[in-house]
Amino acid sequence: MSEKHVVVQGATVKCKFSVEPKLDKLKVKTQSKHYANDKDAEKKLIATDKEIGQTLEKNTFGKCKMQPNGSGDYLPCKATITKWSGFYDKVTLSNKGKILLENSKATCPIGGPDCITVDKHGQKAEPGKQNAKKAKPQVSNQINPLVDTAKFQESLEESDSICK
Repeated sequence: MSEKHVVVQGATVKCKFSVEPKLDKLKVKTQSKHYANDKDAEKKLIATDKEIGQTLEKNTFGKCKMQPNGSGDYLPCKATITKWSGFYDKVTLSNKGKILLENSKATCPIGGPDCITVDKHGQKAEPGKQNAKKAKPQVSNQINPLVDTAKFQESLEESDSICK
């Protein structure tokens, strides 16, 4: 899994056969237990290779180049995922699924193997207390001169010792 992000609920995916490159959001429907990069464990469910069928928010990428209608236009896409490839196979979650990575690809019965790719993995950075503790005061004070980083870090240490 070296240097690849885990795909989570809300990740955007795209199809290489979409006429106008439209994105759709992935919905995790097969498990409700495992989260990534979500301190409250309520929004960012980890996506697995078990996300099969209509697991997208709109289930369409617009018009499909693989379905010409005969009059110079194309029929609407009906996105259905039949299989995933490129997942992380060293970990199995409780739904017996393997974790999807940002380079995972999906198969559609019309577009064929690996026609759907992950555009954005869906994770967002959530800075926490550890990030503030490890910040370099010289750099932080240059970026935000209104905050005395050293004092702020001291207050974090004090609050930790009070809570113990």
